[in-house]
Amino acid sequence: MREKLRVSQLVVTLLSVMVCAFFGASDVVFAEEAESPAGFNYKINYPDNQTDKSLGYYKLMVEPGQEQKLSMTFNNPSKEKISVSIAINSAKTNQNGVIEYGISKIKKDDSLKFDLKDILKGPEKVELAPDETKTVEFTVKMPDEAYDGVISGGIEIQKDNQEGTKTEEGGTKIINKYAYVVGVVLQENDKDVPPELKLNKVEPGQSNYRNAIFINFSNIMPSYVNDMTTEVKIMKKGSETVLYEKKQTAMRMAPNSFINYPVSMNGEPMKPGNYEADILVTSGERNQTWHWKQAFEITSEEADKFNNRDVGLVQEKGFNWKLVAMIVGLLLIIIFIIVFLLYRKKKKEEAKKKKSKRRNKK
Repeated sequence: MREKLRVSQLVVTLLSVMVCAFFGASDVVFAEEAESPAGFNYKINYPDNQTDKSLGYYKLMVEPGQEQKLSMTFNNPSKEKISVSIAINSAKTNQNGVIEYGISKIKKDDSLKFDLKDILKGPEKVELAPDETKTVEFTVKMPDEAYDGVISGGIEIQKDNQEGTKTEEGGTKIINKYAYVVGVVLQENDKDVPPELKLNKVEPGQSNYRNAIFINFSNIMPSYVNDMTTEVKIMKKGSETVLYEKKQTAMRMAPNSFINYPVSMNGEPMKPGNYEADILVTSGERNQTWHWKQAFEITSEEADKFNNRDVGLVQEKGFNWKLVAMIVGLLLIIIFIIVFLLYRKKKKEEAKKKKSKRRNKK
């Protein structure tokens, strides 16, 4: 089975960094006049145990305890010295069901036995003089223990000190930078290892600062889940009325990784109570199905915390007109009382003066 390792560009915003793979662009022809958007070019030098040299990433058949060298050739087509950062990462699955091979804040799953970062070693930086072409070596050291399935990840390469291209969207400045991620898939045999999913937990949280329910489950086997569909329904405990639901198709999961799948609460405030999630996950590639029903609770503390952070609810709240009306009403009453007291005082003083004048006339 050929893993579908995908291609896109690295986008760096002021708040976050998102890295995706540039798989499939390895056969680069170095040209002095042609500078890539990333600021450098690279080429994979495939070893003899590469299973398919048309893939655009490393897919190697290896043996237990095997140690070998891999290499990539870098070229700097510019007239200035550049530095390229190199990072090795294990494959992970983001909340959208997309596999990430580059730098990611997603944690490792507990089922991951062999991390690519521990198996593949290489330099963290490569310096390139103007018009220089340089070959960089990496070392693969497989565990001594025999292993069925695949070990996967990527090598992210990015030019340092990129200025990037600046754009503005809705008053927010966005800086676009570029990187490549070269996929790495290691396997010791062709034995078929079916994926297996395990439900970890269901809990309230926030996705993009909006209330959501998260379904956290893992692929605990060293194989890919392809053509995955996830369907979730959220009900009150003991009720069949669906409060929130979500269905997503064309998803994937990396080997030995978890997904934290968000179900939006549609802009509604979170309410404390006992709930149940009905979860159905299928893999069309293997005709596999997983079905779970999981009870969970939203506490008052959690509801208050997330409601106060939900940007949609905060914007909707705006001014509390009821409170404003009460304050205005109270101020009017106080003003009325003050005016009344001043008027009463004035009348008393006028009456006192009139009485004093009468006494003086007598």
